[in-house]
Amino acid sequence: MNIFVIGDIVGSEGCEFLRSKLPAFKRFKGIDLTIANGENAAPGNGITKAAAEFIFDSGVDFITTGNHAFRRSEVYHFLDERDDIIRPANVDSSCPGSGYGIIDMGSVRVGVINLLGRAYINGSDNPFSVVDDLLEKIKDCKVKILDMHAEATAEKLAMGFYLDGKVSIVVGTHTHVQTADEKILPNGTGYITDLGMTGPELSVLGVRPEASISWLKTGLPTRFEISDAPCMMCGCIFETDDKTGKVLNIERVCVK
Repeated sequence: MNIFVIGDIVGSEGCEFLRSKLPAFKRFKGIDLTIANGENAAPGNGITKAAAEFIFDSGVDFITTGNHAFRRSEVYHFLDERDDIIRPANVDSSCPGSGYGIIDMGSVRVGVINLLGRAYINGSDNPFSVVDDLLEKIKDCKVKILDMHAEATAEKLAMGFYLDGKVSIVVGTHTHVQTADEKILPNGTGYITDLGMTGPELSVLGVRPEASISWLKTGLPTRFEISDAPCMMCGCIFETDDKTGKVLNIERVCVK
């Protein structure tokens, strides 16, 4: 099975670019399942019902999120109602939504987990302590995927090695900069530290460079506007063995 996992979609610009490129790309690459991180898909930040539905209608099968999952309160009911969009599992249990989901592909079941890192991100439980219980919940899924939404590369790498052989795929999101370290770990788990983003290429994580520079230089409140530069769609294609759950091949992609 070919699984395409897409990096953080940024704003309406990223959503529109996704829609313009994804359907043809899926046909060209023979993609069976598409997963995307949508926590920055809404205008301004966060994710809304409208943004999530736009992403689904564009050809994405399953949405993960991150530390901005609850930024827009209008999405709370949507997170509770749907089983194809999840939020980080290691936030407080009273938060809306679920931290994992299962996709029935017919011949194989795919379990997806979403976790937050703790380095430089507040308000979450230890992901290493939480993930073992989550694996028990998706134990009947032959293919298991983790979106590790984290700032620190070391934390994401450590999680990859911790889960090597226990899950099929570990992808990092959150930093919006695609890393060139895609690999198959010793026990068959496919890994990349960060998928990158789907949004304006000439930007600071999707934001106009001038706005980011002003904020970093002066410390004054700054309106972060999405850059109007041409967009890109970044992610990885993982070819999995449906019988063993192991990854056979990884292709890092950046569509412009």
